[in-house]
Amino acid sequence: MRVIFMGTPEFSVPVLEALVEAGHEIACVYCQPPRPAGRGKKDRPTPVHARAQELGLEVRHPVSLKGEAAQAEFAALEADVAVVVAYGLILPQAVLDAPKFGCLNIHASLLPRWRGAAPIHRAIMAGDAETGVCIMQMEAGLDTGPVLLREAVQIGAEEVTAGLHDRLSELGARLIVEALEQLPELEPEVQPEGGVTYASKIDKGEARVDWSRPAEEVDRLIRGLSPFPGAFVEVEGERLKLLASRLGDGQGRPGEVLDDALTVACGQGAVQLLRLQRAGKGAQDAEEFLRGRPLLKGTQL
Repeated sequence: MRVIFMGTPEFSVPVLEALVEAGHEIACVYCQPPRPAGRGKKDRPTPVHARAQELGLEVRHPVSLKGEAAQAEFAALEADVAVVVAYGLILPQAVLDAPKFGCLNIHASLLPRWRGAAPIHRAIMAGDAETGVCIMQMEAGLDTGPVLLREAVQIGAEEVTAGLHDRLSELGARLIVEALEQLPELEPEVQPEGGVTYASKIDKGEARVDWSRPAEEVDRLIRGLSPFPGAFVEVEGERLKLLASRLGDGQGRPGEVLDDALTVACGQGAVQLLRLQRAGKGAQDAEEFLRGRPLLKGTQL
């Protein structure tokens, strides 16, 4: 098929690679514009932009698709289908209607659960046992379109967003290739009205750990916000990011370090910290971290 690809972050890159490997013609790649990054604050192309250039593909990064000129340029590509995955712009109806088979979105949840911006984070933070990927026919509403293919995966007891992100990215790449192979024969499944939830964008204000909460909630917060923005605590004036954890044994004052293995008391139960990061330093497993920054039994986080 002749495909327009629309995506921006690292999550989208395996999908683009899979489409190329499957032999589809990539008419053009759309992504977000380069933005200042790094110490020099120089404009840096997005992961999709960089990979598309390596593959020799045409790249466009309009700041909006609302204008008639941008929409005409899109339609002039005469694509069979557009594949959209974490693109970052709302697609006007004229864009949705331009390709022969419309626009297909790869969404990292089991719709209608977790429509919206942060479905991977929210699934872990909510304690969901499973999530997955849906290939959805896009329409004007927010992730409301009929589903063409779906596949579920289990969420591991100690899984963090980074790992689940990578698994779902690879799954999405496989499913979209399957969907394009079967596209004319696929039967769209209208999303049920019941069970709708919204995965609102992660706010950095959510990231401070409240040790008075039950251990299950604290553990899910740490894992759900890892690696970005990263759940954090402060100890002796220093901010520490908590990047991995599991449920532990013990009880004490909320936030109290209970042993030499970084088990910390919560409002109910305890959490063992497995991976941490000091400001300006790299992430470290707990054992390595403690060699450079001891947190003795009785320390209050």
